[in-house]
Amino acid sequence: METILEQQRRYHEEKERLLDAKTKEMMHKKTTLREQINSDHRTRAMLDRYMDVSSTVREAYEDKDGMRKDELNAISGPNEFAEFYNRLKQIKEFHRKHPNEICVPMSMEFDELVKARENPTEETQNMVEFSDEEAYGRYLDLHDCYRKFVNLKGAEKLEYISYLSSFDQLFDISKDRKNAEYKKYLEMLLEYLQDYTERVKPLLDQNDLYGKILGEFEKKWEMGTFPGWPKETSSALTHAGAHLDLSAFSSWEELASLGLDRLKSALMALGLKCGGDTERNKEIAFLESQIYEYVEILGEQRQLTHENVQRKQARTGEEREDEEEEQLSESESEDEDNEIIYNPKNLPLGWDGKPIPYWLYKLHGLNINYNCEICGNYTYRGPKAFQRHFAEWRHAHGMRCLGIPNTAHFANVTQIEDAVSLWSKLKSQKSSERWQPDTEEEYEDSSGNVVNKKTYEDLKRQGLL
Repeated sequence: METILEQQRRYHEEKERLLDAKTKEMMHKKTTLREQINSDHRTRAMLDRYMDVSSTVREAYEDKDGMRKDELNAISGPNEFAEFYNRLKQIKEFHRKHPNEICVPMSMEFDELVKARENPTEETQNMVEFSDEEAYGRYLDLHDCYRKFVNLKGAEKLEYISYLSSFDQLFDISKDRKNAEYKKYLEMLLEYLQDYTERVKPLLDQNDLYGKILGEFEKKWEMGTFPGWPKETSSALTHAGAHLDLSAFSSWEELASLGLDRLKSALMALGLKCGGDTERNKEIAFLESQIYEYVEILGEQRQLTHENVQRKQARTGEEREDEEEEQLSESESEDEDNEIIYNPKNLPLGWDGKPIPYWLYKLHGLNINYNCEICGNYTYRGPKAFQRHFAEWRHAHGMRCLGIPNTAHFANVTQIEDAVSLWSKLKSQKSSERWQPDTEEEYEDSSGNVVNKKTYEDLKRQGLL
């Protein structure tokens, strides 16, 4: 039987081996997206095992059953030599029954994970399941969520590619449409985003992420600054007309004739309904806040998905078949190609996991960063992403907070002061162009003279007409 001290020693050794394996795994060069995702999943598995072993070691040191203390007393008491020879005898007996036995402190499961990285086989190429549409973590597959959305009551019938651009602009949906079916749609969308993130970014701690989202949401909800849910300024009694019809009563005496019990029950029912509505709205808003965060995390995948769908729609059936064959051959070749990619300029990786050409990097201006104060000083990389962001939810929400419509007049405006100044100028310009009846409306006096309305009214008051 293995002793308590030997178990502790073995667990400590396993922790060290896991730490060494995780370090080697993270330092290993990944040339493709598939390799990166598989490596992250191997690292996550070893990290979970490390935490389990650490918990077991801690429980052993706490010694709640007292067995560790008894063992220490046995090897340090007056009969320590007898105990030593007794244990030596057990070890010799074990090796006599099991010759050439090799101790492997780390479980075979993680040995296999390390070997799978060094010598990948057909069984170990895919460590997680993705649909064909997702292309092993490259794209999102929101078709089911899209069908759920377009079937909501009052929802706009839009194309899938338009849905990809606007599905996170939940603050634009009116509150009267955010019913039980809308909540089910949010739950479906959030479940997919969480599951996809778990598969693509397994090292992301979603429990910590949930706590962060909840904390930020509670602050914004209390302040009434959460997008799409302004704080209610009116009291519950302002909504009483829907439940207590007071139009039939002309005096307080008639209202008192209803009886105190009936009035109290009506007011209690009103309070319960208002409180229930507030809780329901808060639950829906919290679902929206989680979706906002996951869309932010998966921004790269979302953009690639939009471009992929747009590219597919622009191609003929034959071109699509050729593209599928080309992607299949590339996915087969990338598993065989294990060479280390030379990337001294730290260029962004393309869809094939290799650095894009430097001339293409310069051509698209990816070396230039653009800052937008309206978006909360968010930085966009390259002019394409910068121009695209003016139609995205972050900029639209920033403009809404300023009380300014996000129209074409404000294209390329990134400073709050410039946007406010331009909005004031546009309002004054519209005001000057508006038709002024006092000065532009024409009247004819008794002598046949044409005068404006103001002059005509003055003459009429003086009795000069």
